[in-house]
Amino acid sequence: MMPADLHGDVLDDLGSRIVSGELAEGEVLTLAQLEAEYGASRTLVREAVRVLESMGMLASRRRVGITVQPRSRWDEFDAEVIQWTLRGPDRQQHLEALMELRVAVEPMAAGLAARRASAEQRVEIRRLAEVLDDLGRRGLGDTGPYLDADLAFHSLVLAASGNPLLAALERPVREVLAGRTRLGLHPSTPAPGTLEQHLRVAVDIAGGDAAAAEQHSREHLSGVWGEIAPER
Repeated sequence: MMPADLHGDVLDDLGSRIVSGELAEGEVLTLAQLEAEYGASRTLVREAVRVLESMGMLASRRRVGITVQPRSRWDEFDAEVIQWTLRGPDRQQHLEALMELRVAVEPMAAGLAARRASAEQRVEIRRLAEVLDDLGRRGLGDTGPYLDADLAFHSLVLAASGNPLLAALERPVREVLAGRTRLGLHPSTPAPGTLEQHLRVAVDIAGGDAAAAEQHSREHLSGVWGEIAPER
C-alpha cells in the first residue's frame, strides 16, 4: 500500500476497498495494522475510521477491533459511498438502483413543483432547461457546463417541490448525474427526446400543470433508465 499523507487519501482508499469487497464484511482491522499499511499517523487513521463509522461501514469495539459492517448498515445516500460504488465492480447495478429511485420520486417532485414553486424558481427551471437544450444541440452533453446545468435543473425541481424529504434526495440524484459524466457514460448529444422532455417539464412547472409535469418527468426519466438498463 502506498503511503498516504492526507486524511482524504486514507479515507478514499479504505472506503473504496470496503465497497469493492477487498475488505469483506466481518473482517476485523486494527489501528496499528492500518497505520502500517498507509504509513500514516494514528490520529489520521483514527479520523478516517471515525468517518467510515459515521457512514455505517465500520464499527469499533474495545478488545475486538474495527469490523467491516454489512452493506445493509451503510448510509447509501452518502455522496462518498455512492462515488466509491460507482468506481467499483457493482457500478452497473448501482446506477440502475439510483435510476429506479429517480423514476420513483422525481415525477412526484415535478408535479408538486408545478403547484408550489415560487415565481423565481419557475423562471430559473425554465432558463436551465433552455441552457440544456442549447448545449445539448451543440453536442456538448458530456461537458462540465452541461453537467452543471443538469445538476442545477434537477436539484431545483426537488427543492421546488416544497417537500423537505424529496429535497433531501438531491445528493443521490446529483451523484448519479455526475457519476455518469465522470465515467464517460453521458453522450455528447443527448438521446432523442431528452432535451425536449426537460423543456416540457419546465413549461409544465412554469404553467402550474401538475399532471403534465409529472407525466413528462416520468417519460424523461424512463428514457434515461432505458439507456442505463436496456435489458430491464
